[in-house]
Amino acid sequence: MEALEYLGPMKWTAIEIAVPVIVLAILFWRSGMVRYIPNDRLGILEKLWSFRGSVRDGFIALNREAGYQPEVVRGGLHFFMPFQYSMHRANLVTIPQGQIGYVFARDGKPLPPTQTLASNTEADDFQDVRGFLEKGGQKGPQRKILREGTYAINLAQFIVLTAQSTYAVNLSASEQSLFANMSSMISERGGFEPVVIHNAEDMIGIVTIHDGPALPDGEIIAPTVANDPNDPNFHNNFQDPEKFLNAGGYRGRQLQVLADGSYFLNRIFATVELVGKTVIDVGTVGVVVSYNGRHGTDLSGQAYRHGELVEVGSRGVWSTPLLPGKYAFNTYAGNIITVPTTNFVLKWTKEQFGEHRLDENLSEVSLITKDAFEPVLPLSVVVHIDYMKAPLVVQRFGDIKRLVEQTLDPMVSAYFKNIAQTKTLIQLLQERSDIQRKSGEEMREKFNSYSLELQEVLIGTPRAANGQNSIEQILIQLRERQIAVEKVETYKLQERAATQERTLREKEALAEQQAKITTSALTIEISENEGKAQLARTRQEAETIQVTAKAEAEKVRLAGQGEADMIKAVALADAERIKATGFAEAEKVRAIGLAEAEATEKKVAAFGGPDYQLNSQVLMRFAEAIENGRLPLVPQIQIGATGGEKGAANGLVEMMLSMLVADRVGRQTLPDEIPAPVAED
Repeated sequence: MEALEYLGPMKWTAIEIAVPVIVLAILFWRSGMVRYIPNDRLGILEKLWSFRGSVRDGFIALNREAGYQPEVVRGGLHFFMPFQYSMHRANLVTIPQGQIGYVFARDGKPLPPTQTLASNTEADDFQDVRGFLEKGGQKGPQRKILREGTYAINLAQFIVLTAQSTYAVNLSASEQSLFANMSSMISERGGFEPVVIHNAEDMIGIVTIHDGPALPDGEIIAPTVANDPNDPNFHNNFQDPEKFLNAGGYRGRQLQVLADGSYFLNRIFATVELVGKTVIDVGTVGVVVSYNGRHGTDLSGQAYRHGELVEVGSRGVWSTPLLPGKYAFNTYAGNIITVPTTNFVLKWTKEQFGEHRLDENLSEVSLITKDAFEPVLPLSVVVHIDYMKAPLVVQRFGDIKRLVEQTLDPMVSAYFKNIAQTKTLIQLLQERSDIQRKSGEEMREKFNSYSLELQEVLIGTPRAANGQNSIEQILIQLRERQIAVEKVETYKLQERAATQERTLREKEALAEQQAKITTSALTIEISENEGKAQLARTRQEAETIQVTAKAEAEKVRLAGQGEADMIKAVALADAERIKATGFAEAEKVRAIGLAEAEATEKKVAAFGGPDYQLNSQVLMRFAEAIENGRLPLVPQIQIGATGGEKGAANGLVEMMLSMLVADRVGRQTLPDEIPAPVAED
């Protein structure tokens, strides 16, 4: 019993001790005396009570008043006054690589009416709330953005918007809705990522600034400021809003554009519109009509009052065109009018138009001829514009299409209407080349007055308008008339061809017979030459025989005379004998020569002589012609001379026979040309 009595009080004492300990532990934990913060998080202190009272101005307690404290608590174990602080654990703000974070300040100086975003000229450290507020930081959305990294930011003072989440503590329903809308707006602008312009896409960025002073009256685009890297306010393509505004930048659409590259822009401060680069193709130039810049001096002179031609950079039509290439031209600051510098064709036809489509609204020229026909005239004009004169053309007419439709079309139409009134329809058709040449010469001067170069005028064939057939009837008559003329010419040519063919046939027949005649003539000449040669040989032989006989006679005489002295009697007898023998031999030789000469002459006479042979050949060819042509030897109808007595004697056959007989008689009466031998004493 004593032991029990002893243990009992001891047991109640332990319980009594445990309960207070537990209660004290709970009170100690709940009092906030000890707090543990992981290293990947931070703590935001909210002071529940203070002897300094509550915050009277602003949202953050800078003077240790009750409220949100400016300093944050980093990772570790921390001890605080019991029941004085409330700890709000929050994640560190993490901005992923290549993304942007936007900061919104709950406390700070209010924004003036002319300011859209809070300035961060001095207060630019979002991890030092006390320094931010003491340096005059402004509440609201900040101009400065957060680049990639991890930040220990007091999320009671600052709200950070990223693409993944919204970093903040104790947001009310209205704040949640506000920042959700702001995050959605930034996402629509692509603001959580940098502006990336790829070279292959041939794009540029047109920047619109939403903060800063407004543009002066009369200006539609803000000028370029601090674009030189050596400038102390160089804003590096709007990536530093504070320097841009310090350099005097205006809100609104900017003249400066973003070229190829990546740009980390505060998309609440500046929005970017991607547009294509201006491409000036080969064969064209770009005439710039600038809406921005200073008011320059008109370079076109006092005599040319069609607008302002100014130097590059001034407001008006730039005097120097853009040559072929790609340009990062801000199309909101001006307009580039493309002017072709190669020859281009303007077609006054309804169905066709040129490559540049400058003539798509042109149609055929309606004419009224001198003889009251109403054809339409298809027409083409080749035009060239000097590239240095392109600004003058744009200055005067605005653009090339307006020039074509409002000036060239009425001028060209009126010119050809005037020509048509002086020509009949047939003249208009037949004199087309002359009209084309003359129109080119006369219109060239008119085109030069508009700074244009007329290369050539090409006129098509006039045709009838829809619903008319009178012109076609005229054309049918002209075609029929031409066909008749061509037939006459064809008949004349056929007649001439027939005559020429007949002459050709005659010459061919003559040529065919000429070969035979030539052969006959050659045969006659050969026979005549052979006869003459034979006669010459015979005469030469006769002379040889005669000389030989004389030589033998002389030999015999000398021999006999030598022997005369010896035997005189015998010599006389022998002399007589020898004389008789010699005379006989001479006679024999003479007879043989005469016989051979006569034989030769007879042979020649047997051939009829040269003339006889020719006549014989002619008679032979004549007989063959009569036989082959089956012609009657005696004509069926004979026409004789007056009196009828000599008609029969004029026949060709009788004439040839008479010639043959006369030749034969003449040859028989020739004198003997061979001399007789002379006897010696």
